[in-house]
Amino acid sequence: MKSGKYKIEFDQHKKITTYDEVILKNNLLFKKEIDAEIQNQIYRDTADYAGYYKALKYIAIKMRSVKEIYTYLESKGIVKDEQDKIVEKLKKNGFLNDQSFVVSFVADKIHLTNMGPYQIKRELENHNIEEDMILKELCKYDNSIFEKKLQKLIQKKVSLDHKHSKYQLQQKLFIEFSNLGYEKEQIRQALEKVSYSDQEKLKREYDILYRRLSKKYEGEILRSHMKNKLYQKGFTMDDINDVLEIEVGR
Repeated sequence: MKSGKYKIEFDQHKKITTYDEVILKNNLLFKKEIDAEIQNQIYRDTADYAGYYKALKYIAIKMRSVKEIYTYLESKGIVKDEQDKIVEKLKKNGFLNDQSFVVSFVADKIHLTNMGPYQIKRELENHNIEEDMILKELCKYDNSIFEKKLQKLIQKKVSLDHKHSKYQLQQKLFIEFSNLGYEKEQIRQALEKVSYSDQEKLKREYDILYRRLSKKYEGEILRSHMKNKLYQKGFTMDDINDVLEIEVGR
């Protein structure tokens, strides 16, 4: 049958779907007659291998940690003793290795996601990976890799933002990249290296506020409300006064 499975048909129309290991283990290629004892053994061996093959199929999707395999086997209703046997067999056959998992996991997260080192470490700890193993792998990557990655991500975020003031955007990005696991001082330095265009954002916010507030206020009262609102949005008072002078003079 498909996926390395075999169907055995017995007398009295009994059938069982099993695996090649079970066939070899019980020497079924050469036996013509199977008594009740061997038949029962085939059923027991098939049940044992079923969990193993489920785990193999799960691993085939992507590399797994030992913890993931235990969680998966438990979800399939496999008892702890059988889980242990399956895990040991997977390790012995080279399909399950936490060291290899860490190497692959760190490389994928660095090159394919926005995660920083602390977030990568936290996720691996959730897989019950020992801290020494995690740090040893992370130390293989030069800190400049994370600096360049962070700088590129922040620059992209800033270029796409058309709403927040420099102050608001810096605060927003600081929290965002802290949660992604980057070192706080590294984030601060990266934020300072980025160029911001507050004037366009300030003018945009001014126009929006003016259309709304000018329906209620005028003169100095309008000017005062405009100042307060723009200041609350994180724009500097110098920039606010500049745009107010330009707009009033028109």
